[in-house]
Amino acid sequence: MSRPTLDHPSISRLRERFTHAGLKATEFRGQTAVAAPNALLHEVMRFLRDDEACRYDFLSDVTAVDYLGYPARMPGRFAVVHVLSSTIHNRRLIVRTFLDPSLDTGGNADDPALVVDSVTDLWPGAEWPEREVYDMFGIRFTGHPDLRRILLWRDYPAFPLRKDYPLRGRGEREMYRVVERSDA
Repeated sequence: MSRPTLDHPSISRLRERFTHAGLKATEFRGQTAVAAPNALLHEVMRFLRDDEACRYDFLSDVTAVDYLGYPARMPGRFAVVHVLSSTIHNRRLIVRTFLDPSLDTGGNADDPALVVDSVTDLWPGAEWPEREVYDMFGIRFTGHPDLRRILLWRDYPAFPLRKDYPLRGRGEREMYRVVERSDA
């Protein structure tokens, strides 16, 4: 039984332009995704925005996934996921880049391996979602204009959406006084 070929027009354009990159594309439930190497991510994203046959003019989301304990073998533990839409061609495309940590992920250290290029210069709306990914996963974005925590306080001691973060936390909440309704 042969595998069906992807007929998404942007994939063929990407493979024509980035022949040396070995881009891998998949389709699941009608959603097409392409895995781009981290070193080429910004160049791939610029191409998808600027190429007339692609014209992904809307970045609808930037998020991340922690594949720790995932049953299938993935190219890296973390994936930064960009969801693109072309309002001109009425298409969607998911672009992922995979990262492997070089340090223990249980702490709050800035891992030099968990860094990707920011796309805020291509889509200014990426500013807050990239900050959220940084805040929750500890993945930094090179070239981001204001990379700091957005959901948690500045000195929060961890990245809570990493799968090795304890479900009940590490006692961060216990050091703060509980504010009762009557205190207001």
